Amino acid sequence: MGLTKQSTGAGTLKEMFRVETESPSDIVVSLAGNPNTGKSTVFNSLTGLNQHTGNWPGKTVTNAQGKFTHKNNKFILVDLPGTYSLLASSVEEEVARDFICFGNPHATVIVTDATCLERNLNLVLQIMEITNKVVVCVNLMDEAKRKRIKIDLEILSELLGVPVVGTSARCGDGLEELKDLIWKVSTGAINPTPRQIVYDDVIEKAIKKVEAYIKDLIGEQMNSKWLALRLIDGDVKLLDSIKDYLTIDLAGDDKLQELINCARSELEADGISLDDLRDRIVSSIVRTAEDISSKVVSFSDRLHNELDRKIDNILTSKIFGIPIMIALLGVIFWITIEGANIPSSLLAKGLFWIEGQLTVFFRWLGTPTWVHDALVLGVYRTLAWVVSVMLPPMAIFFPLFTFLEDSGYLPRVAFNLDHFFKKACAHGKQALTMCMGFGCNAAGVIACRIIDSPRERLIATITNNFVPCNGRFPTLIALSSIFIASAAGAFSSIAAVLSVLLAIILGIAITLSISKLLSKTILKGLPSSFTLELPPYRKPQVGKILVRSIFDRTLFVLGRAVTVAAPAGLVIWLMANITIGDVSILAHCAQFLDPFARLIGLDGYILIAFILGLPANEIVIPILIMGYMAKGSILELDSLAEMRDLFVANGWTWLTAVCMMLFSLNHWPCATTLLTIKKETQSIKWTFVSFLVPTITGIVVCFIVAQGARLLGLV
Repeated sequence: MGLTKQSTGAGTLKEMFRVETESPSDIVVSLAGNPNTGKSTVFNSLTGLNQHTGNWPGKTVTNAQGKFTHKNNKFILVDLPGTYSLLASSVEEEVARDFICFGNPHATVIVTDATCLERNLNLVLQIMEITNKVVVCVNLMDEAKRKRIKIDLEILSELLGVPVVGTSARCGDGLEELKDLIWKVSTGAINPTPRQIVYDDVIEKAIKKVEAYIKDLIGEQMNSKWLALRLIDGDVKLLDSIKDYLTIDLAGDDKLQELINCARSELEADGISLDDLRDRIVSSIVRTAEDISSKVVSFSDRLHNELDRKIDNILTSKIFGIPIMIALLGVIFWITIEGANIPSSLLAKGLFWIEGQLTVFFRWLGTPTWVHDALVLGVYRTLAWVVSVMLPPMAIFFPLFTFLEDSGYLPRVAFNLDHFFKKACAHGKQALTMCMGFGCNAAGVIACRIIDSPRERLIATITNNFVPCNGRFPTLIALSSIFIASAAGAFSSIAAVLSVLLAIILGIAITLSISKLLSKTILKGLPSSFTLELPPYRKPQVGKILVRSIFDRTLFVLGRAVTVAAPAGLVIWLMANITIGDVSILAHCAQFLDPFARLIGLDGYILIAFILGLPANEIVIPILIMGYMAKGSILELDSLAEMRDLFVANGWTWLTAVCMMLFSLNHWPCATTLLTIKKETQSIKWTFVSFLVPTITGIVVCFIVAQGARLLGLV
């Protein structure tokens, strides 16, 4: 039976494998597969909305679980991290391997890609070494048909020794048959006998030397042959997992260690070192996969990927790759900027109508004025601004971003930028996390999970804030519109987009520079290599894109922002309304910060606005206006012209606008991002570093620009 709250009890195993079940009779099914096989689509299609997502406790890896019913049985589907193997060279591989080994799922479904089955069979063969409760799901059969690839599923099932089903999860084909096979395997109606990999004679001999003793130690809890090979190969992480989950200390068993050392000595006598052993293991797996694939896969057209290659020759070329990427990014930002204005205005009107009703309600209750002002003008108004400014851009940007992701373009972005990140001693996948940061830096930090190397994951986390999120877009857009685009007349929106794009390119340049600096100082190390898969281009599914981007990204990020914005609204109101000598605390703070702020091209009110805007960057401009107008609550002017007049009246020049844009681009992460960094790194130290690095960068950049302009007499 799969591990559940009912079956494990508290403290029996680590919390990692406690699956949310309603009854001991619920059937637990693990879902494994390579990335880009449509595994998430299979998961979503089977479970619908009956799912929840979190983290594996102690791991920065997503843990998604869902439910479905078939033949009056309740199934709990656990979506394991997408991985290419189970050799545990990354956190994702370790999580997937440990759940299959120690989570005791009733069945394991392995999702493969019909368009590249041979490569996917490597993972299938590895999992079949661990468990016989396997169902192979050959997904994307519609893509294979389009590319004229034929797969004989019956022969594949015979060769593998496990049930096989073909599916097109995007349109629901084959899912009922998949459910039926899961039910049969998990209930014992089918008892698969998986094909086992045959290794070199010398390796098989070494395995037998250790296998019998291991079987006496662990019984039927694990596949003794597979475990023997892993121990001879020196898989220390597996030893730790066995000690944690089975409470068996194999590392402390002297006789076992003696047998392992003896097996290694015999291998070395035959010219096989430990480094060579893994190569031979992998070679045996690959050869077996090639043999099976050659017997079941046939191509009617050997040029089935020709169109994809032609497109890639343009999108990933040295000449056109980067310009096309920047142009697409510009189009997305233009659509976001233009499209968000009207819904943002409507949303603001609706929320402030509610504010009026709250005022009526508080008066009806007869509450003191200060209570009304603190809760309505402080807490609620701050929340209203955050929601009205954040929600429309995110609701536009994230679906557009997900559209590019679903179509297969984002891996091409990583390919184009990989060379630059390698030069910066960072990981190529950081390009993807950086792209996600354009929508929200908190989401970008979460996306850093895809980077296997802990060192490079930290670099990506620390530098993610250098790309502007949608919370900083309003500031960048407003200032570029007032001081730059206003001179462009009818092309003002295009000028604003170009200004924002220039800021983004600067942010990318700073990201690369700081990444290299970190890799040479506090995070020294060599950049790791990684295999970047360029998946086939696919027709995006608009419905699922909207659901995924709105619920998984937009509302998730908005929820975190609202959580920190509510108390911030109260603090801002208190600072603006509590006076010391007829001057508010807000004004006192601004006056105290003014000398330092002037050095970096700002003023005290701008700096305090950034500080009080820590919960959400969207409220920086309203706080600044409130400070200049000496009002007691957050507000916004009716037009950019009024805003420009207010700023100029308070001593603004073009240099002030440029320095504020630069500081907006380079300053501390918002509270939502900091909380996310703390959760992802499990470290206050690295959270503080993530706060300090962009802050120091922003101060240095603004100081150089401000003092340089003054020395040259430009202001």
